[in-house]
Amino acid sequence: MSLPEPLLRLIEQLQRLPGVGPKSAQRLAFHILKAPREDADRLIDAVRDVKERVTYCSACNNITDADPCEYCRNTDRDPHVICVVEEPQNVSVIEKTREFKGAYHVLMGALSPLQGIGPDDLKIKELLARVDHGVSEVILATNPNVEGEATAIYLARLLKPLGVKVTRIAMGVPVGSDLEYIDEVTMLKALEGRREV
Repeated sequence: MSLPEPLLRLIEQLQRLPGVGPKSAQRLAFHILKAPREDADRLIDAVRDVKERVTYCSACNNITDADPCEYCRNTDRDPHVICVVEEPQNVSVIEKTREFKGAYHVLMGALSPLQGIGPDDLKIKELLARVDHGVSEVILATNPNVEGEATAIYLARLLKPLGVKVTRIAMGVPVGSDLEYIDEVTMLKALEGRREV
């Protein structure tokens, strides 16, 4: 059965989304087709609204609909402590802890020579400029993978000569897991990051 051209175009566009394969795209397209017109219009409006109103904070690069973002505007936060993350969605993960009360800096990626992502492709110069304005500590909260580790090491080498305290988030055994399922690297990081109780 051949599908109408507009439906094929929708499936093709949905497939371009991360994590959406051909079958998922087809299921989504048929769901949109069967949904009431109002639901489809709300989806279209939401996508258009995101593209028109959401931008990046001029101070920290987080996503926002008001510049500067809510974290940079908040006078209760400590601007002398900056938590560096790879992507805007990482900020919300840290915020869920309700413990961090400093500022953020979003790099917009991680170093990855294999993918052609070098230091000039990230917001590193902007971070260094912020550190020059009285920052006392930079917390490196990049992902615990090869690219995140490389990025953290690279940033530490740039930041330490500036006289700022550079720390790295702890890594290791996740809460609620069994030791028998932990790989060697995770166990090594857990042993290295141990603390007195």
